[in-house]
Amino acid sequence: MLELTEYLVAIAICSPIFFFIVAVAFRLLDNSASIFLDHEILVDSSYVSVSLIKDHINTTEDKKLKNSLKRALIYRKLHNLFMILALISIPPVVIACFLVPFNI
Repeated sequence: MLELTEYLVAIAICSPIFFFIVAVAFRLLDNSASIFLDHEILVDSSYVSVSLIKDHINTTEDKKLKNSLKRALIYRKLHNLFMILALISIPPVVIACFLVPFNI
């Protein structure tokens, strides 16, 4: 039973890091600024706002641009979801580290 507890603690400690790494991967996949620049639309920064992306989805007639922007929005939402999961998983890890006894 002690081994199971140690494995669970190890998994709990790694879970926020795992969620953060997945969130970073989705942020890297969200290349909305590059999509705009490829279609000769100038943007101010590399982080394009969601409202600007939605405006271009609604106004453009180009199917390829629309699909690329929709995919970028999905990646951005997944990035936000995994960042929230990483933040939510930190307090249980801290609590578990103090409450679970270790026999060293």
